Amino acid sequence: MWDLVFFVVAAAAPLSVMSGVAPLAIQFGGIGAPAGYLVAGLVFVIFAVGFTAMSRQVPDAGAFYAYIGVGLNRRMGAGAAVVAVVSYNAIAIGFLPAVGVFAQATLADMLHVDVAWYWCAAVALVVVGFLGYNRISLSAKVLGVFLVLEVLVLLVLAVPVIVQGGAEGLSALSFEPSQLVGPGTGALFVLSFGAFLGFESTAIYSEEARDPVRTVRRATFAAVGFMAVFYALIVWSVLMAFGPERALAEAVADPTGMFFTAMSRWVGTPATDAMHVLIVVSALACTLAFHNASARYLFVLGRSGLLPSWLGRARAGKGGPANASLAQTVLTALVVAVLSAAGLKPYEQTFLWLNGIGIVGVIALQAVCSLAVVAYFRRRRGLVHPLQGLVAPTASGLALAAVVVLILRNFELLTQAGPLVNVLLLLPLPLAFAYGALRAGRR
Repeated sequence: MWDLVFFVVAAAAPLSVMSGVAPLAIQFGGIGAPAGYLVAGLVFVIFAVGFTAMSRQVPDAGAFYAYIGVGLNRRMGAGAAVVAVVSYNAIAIGFLPAVGVFAQATLADMLHVDVAWYWCAAVALVVVGFLGYNRISLSAKVLGVFLVLEVLVLLVLAVPVIVQGGAEGLSALSFEPSQLVGPGTGALFVLSFGAFLGFESTAIYSEEARDPVRTVRRATFAAVGFMAVFYALIVWSVLMAFGPERALAEAVADPTGMFFTAMSRWVGTPATDAMHVLIVVSALACTLAFHNASARYLFVLGRSGLLPSWLGRARAGKGGPANASLAQTVLTALVVAVLSAAGLKPYEQTFLWLNGIGIVGVIALQAVCSLAVVAYFRRRRGLVHPLQGLVAPTASGLALAAVVVLILRNFELLTQAGPLVNVLLLLPLPLAFAYGALRAGRR
């Protein structure tokens, strides 16, 4: 179970999400930003009720593909599978240039060594490719170490702030419902829901778990619960580190440096240096986690005939989707090279744009999956409690559909691009669904 928890929480990249994205959440949500993460966590816990009930009935590495296929129909399942491949790949590929940029900045700041970002990214890709090719337990051990370090460095910041009472005293005002009413609430939810991306991938590893029924259920709830509480705690502690009004001003003036400034003031320079290093580790861990998730979807689609069959072959005696992992590594190298040659900036464009595609795709799949859970258990009345088969998935489906609408309305916040570019970025998702559905129909 803990291997899967490490995978899904590492995929969320908590240090990168907190230091790189949480200041933007504070800009939009103000003092209510911590509550935004709790609301997102609550919605995903409700989603997990139906999702894990489905995982007990359909233990398959296809996850969204399998659940939507048996809940609705095979064409929709196949379309969802290709959307999942595009979404997970977009995130896995997009994070590689981010690793390069973070590593380049860290080497320059700490060692005064100037190394191009693409060389740093190339080294990261070799590491990810090696770990992804081998047995899943090796990746889990590496991610476990990375995740513990990420969590520790954020707690090193939060604990002294809380113990010493913050800059202006501790306040629970952040968690009052009234703080979530304002013009920036929609944008806050875009960022807070995106922070949980990847937790549903517990089901992708069901075929490699010793006891998939119990393991997937426990790992899903443990991961979502931890992220909800941890994110809210860290964002609240940073607000307290500056004081609410000054924190908002700091988030607007220096969003990328806000967490580092707080760490320097409350802990010291060595801890700040450690945070710089661990941001590279955080991005690398996210790349590895989504590489593994993407490879398993390629494996499932190769096995089912929606993609070339050689992708559906596992490494003899080792388990795991070896061919799919190699293909994923090559695809990542090609896409990053092409986008770089086209002149796209590694972080502001390649990273943000590809992650924008992935966020929309995955949350839309979660909404459709909720609908599939309802449809599946309506045909099998009495198989599970109505709370699991009807109430929870209906509630989560409606909430996630609303989140998708909010994300689309605020998509420029993720991409920092114009309307035409945003339409072109989102176009692969409906095209992927159409391809999968048509391919399944022909078969």
